[in-house]
Amino acid sequence: MQQSEPNTGQRQWWMGVLARASRSDVEARLGALGPLPAYQCIKGPETGTVMLEGRAGGTGRRFNAGEATVTRAVVRLEAGAMGFAYALGTDHRKAEITAVLDALLQQPDRHQAVMTALVAPLAALQADRKDLAARKAAATKVDFFTLVRGDG
Repeated sequence: MQQSEPNTGQRQWWMGVLARASRSDVEARLGALGPLPAYQCIKGPETGTVMLEGRAGGTGRRFNAGEATVTRAVVRLEAGAMGFAYALGTDHRKAEITAVLDALLQQPDRHQAVMTALVAPLAALQADRKDLAARKAAATKVDFFTLVRGDG
């Protein structure tokens, strides 16, 4: 079976969803997929640090904001698809699982099942949490205004 390449934007999206998800959220939805296929760890999981960069005002000059600990993993399924994952922190199991999921999402015969059972619900959960945080922040917002007194 020939494997088609996913759209780069789609892959970035699902990898972002998997990276932002907690291990418990991922594992809670894994049962819907059944057992994971056999795979071989090509690299890792390995923990290291990456430099975080920021931009003044979001568009200005770059600056180094600090370092973050990340764990990466690279796996190969028996079918040949390779999956990659980076996870913030030192959770080796999460990096390994999400690398397997990345590989499964690249397989046309498994893509829709993984997307429906795992990635879409995780994306919805993340959107709900982001919305809740935004509403909580909006509830504490204070609008300052100036009253102008008339002459006289």
